[in-house]
Amino acid sequence: MSSSEQPFNEKVFSSEEELLPSTTEHKNETLSIQNIEKPSTDSKEGCACSHKSNNMIPIQYVYAIGKVIHRFPNKSVEMELAQTIGRIPEMETKSFTNPEVAHKVFTDPNNRYIARQICYILTIEGLETYILVPSDPLDFDRLAQALRPAPDIGDIDVIIGRRGPMASPEMCNGLVVPIVIVDQIYSFDRETLMKSIPKRKEKGTSEDQFRKTADAVFNYLIQIADNAGAIDEHRALNYLAVRYDEIYYRTQLLQDENYSFTGIEVRPSLLSGTQKIVDVIFSYENRANRALQKWFCRVNVTGEWPYLVSPMREYFER
Repeated sequence: MSSSEQPFNEKVFSSEEELLPSTTEHKNETLSIQNIEKPSTDSKEGCACSHKSNNMIPIQYVYAIGKVIHRFPNKSVEMELAQTIGRIPEMETKSFTNPEVAHKVFTDPNNRYIARQICYILTIEGLETYILVPSDPLDFDRLAQALRPAPDIGDIDVIIGRRGPMASPEMCNGLVVPIVIVDQIYSFDRETLMKSIPKRKEKGTSEDQFRKTADAVFNYLIQIADNAGAIDEHRALNYLAVRYDEIYYRTQLLQDENYSFTGIEVRPSLLSGTQKIVDVIFSYENRANRALQKWFCRVNVTGEWPYLVSPMREYFER
């Protein structure tokens, strides 16, 4: 998906009644990298058995917000790109920046062999966090599109997938970070995200003020320390940041009542049984008398795609 498209094929945010478990067809939920899971060979025949014993490594899902960049795995691939650019007519590259020319090459169907060879890296807060490998080879095109022709500080990529092993030093020119098997990627920019929030007419609140509030809440969510989108709490927060508009509207409504947004806490829900459900609690403090209000919603993070269990409502400590 190019950065010029809408953030999601569906609406970025859904109303409460529309938020249901994702109907997206899931890929195989076993990592496709060799030797991640080793079948048991405890039987007398030595055959691979279906017992799910300690040999099985639990799948770790990732729902991360960052920015996709590229690196060359070796000098050979880098020089092949340079030679490919050199064969492009001068009229098609003159006056363009390096990212623009590289984007032109990576997204050209004739050059897919190069797009398949480069390393795609997800950076979070400027740190190289994951090496991205698509579960479907056709999705190399979507990763290539995520390399914008004009990179900007507001670029956002949402990566949904499954965490694999640490990359070997040979995989990406010495970079040793976890591999993520990518099942879905959304690419857009911050301005598009903010504009995608459905408009509501709230008395006394200007559109400009609401945009500032939404931007501040989004910043807080994605800048929480060590939020690499790999644990249930962070996956829930990242999901809400790009899929649930009520967190932004509730914050604005409380600010209109002279409350300030003070923080977020994520706790395992008492409703959790065989499912993994978390309560995401937003705290607000009255600026005049320091009275506290807390609001929360529940998110199911059992599977690869989190979803809303219950809408935002006031929270009372038990």
